Amino acid sequence: MTEILIVDDHPIFRMGMQELLNQEEDFSVSAVASNISEARNALRDCRPDFAIVDISLSEENGLDLVKEIATNYHNLPVLVLSLHDESVWAERAIRAGARGYVMKKEASESVISAIRNILQDKIHVSADMMAHLLDKFRVNSGTQGAPTIDVLTDRELEVFRLIGSGLATREIADRMNLGIKTIGTYRDRIKQKLCLKNATELTRRAVLWIEKEHFGTNQK
Repeated sequence: MTEILIVDDHPIFRMGMQELLNQEEDFSVSAVASNISEARNALRDCRPDFAIVDISLSEENGLDLVKEIATNYHNLPVLVLSLHDESVWAERAIRAGARGYVMKKEASESVISAIRNILQDKIHVSADMMAHLLDKFRVNSGTQGAPTIDVLTDRELEVFRLIGSGLATREIADRMNLGIKTIGTYRDRIKQKLCLKNATELTRRAVLWIEKEHFGTNQK
């Protein structure tokens, strides 16, 4: 029996996922958590065999938990299940230590398949994501063109996402538990990496990216 931990801040989604997994003869949800602190307790007390983690955990970034699990629980596979566009986040999740990525809009069968593939020591991403990765390998790294958000670190991308969501610098600092000057530094780095001239261009680019992500396009 594979004991599974679900980390998601939406109670209804947790309940639905728990019911789905418990219907499988060889799966059992041993613990659920809504934030990183609760997840740490569950990892320590329940010792699950598998973890499902959302990226957006209220005011926390689930990738931080994925990295923590990869560091402290080497043999614990993680599947990231999220609303966020896989063309942006799947590769980052894999780099953080996850073994797979599934978007929440996918059919429930995809989640079961993903867990089984990962338990067989495979990396699981969708066919579209695999094609996207293959396209990246085919493209010459020296190709000319405007820089995309792939050049941003995970922290920079989180700041970029919050800017696009309409948060001011102080609000972003509070959300990420960082200083205002630190957020200012991140903003400057983002502008430099994306070749943006000022704060107005930064905000506009971030808002456009958020809109495209929510509409499910693969544009950056």
